[in-house]
Amino acid sequence: MQLTLKNILPTYFDQNRKQNSGIWGKELCFSNSDLIKIVAPSGTGKTSLIHFLYRLRVDYEGTILYDNKSLNQFSNEEIANLRKNQLSVVLQDMRLFGEQTLFQNLEIKRQLHPFHPPEKIAEMAARLGIAKRLNAPAKNCSYGEQQRAAIIRALLQPFGFLLMDEPLSHLDETNARKAMELILEEVQQRRAGIIFAELERIDFFPATQFIHL
Repeated sequence: MQLTLKNILPTYFDQNRKQNSGIWGKELCFSNSDLIKIVAPSGTGKTSLIHFLYRLRVDYEGTILYDNKSLNQFSNEEIANLRKNQLSVVLQDMRLFGEQTLFQNLEIKRQLHPFHPPEKIAEMAARLGIAKRLNAPAKNCSYGEQQRAAIIRALLQPFGFLLMDEPLSHLDETNARKAMELILEEVQQRRAGIIFAELERIDFFPATQFIHL
């Protein structure tokens, strides 16, 4: 799978934002094997970029292409299939169902987009230290526990690219390293790529390319 960005800029940014950005106003092409780290201070459009790539928002100029087809030309069905088979995402606000348990949140995802068997949920949860919280409603879990569940949820489906917006922000370094180890294993298993947007550089992410937003 190939992802191409051509002269992208949020409509609410001035054109001069293109001057010092490695993404806005540039032409870039990424493939499945790329591990892209985007360093993006607050206010530079990090979350907007992830939302654009996942087609949650369309308030931008320029063109986003997947396998040389403009995202603007995708039908609703094609976007659904893209998200089902080619794109997975870890959003900054996590978007878990608060009344459902962590396990229910994960099992819903696994059943909708099957890639792993049911027992993989317990295995991943144990690795990330939330196995004892699987039966707790998501709303009763800490941000760190919810974030680890959101990471697992993203890893339960097939994908060619994993999009991540501050996926480790609520984790200490030990848990962040464990989460990244799991992420990288799953990405390698799929021979997929990562677009990882964060406020600062993270040394234990083996980026093939660093870009300043």
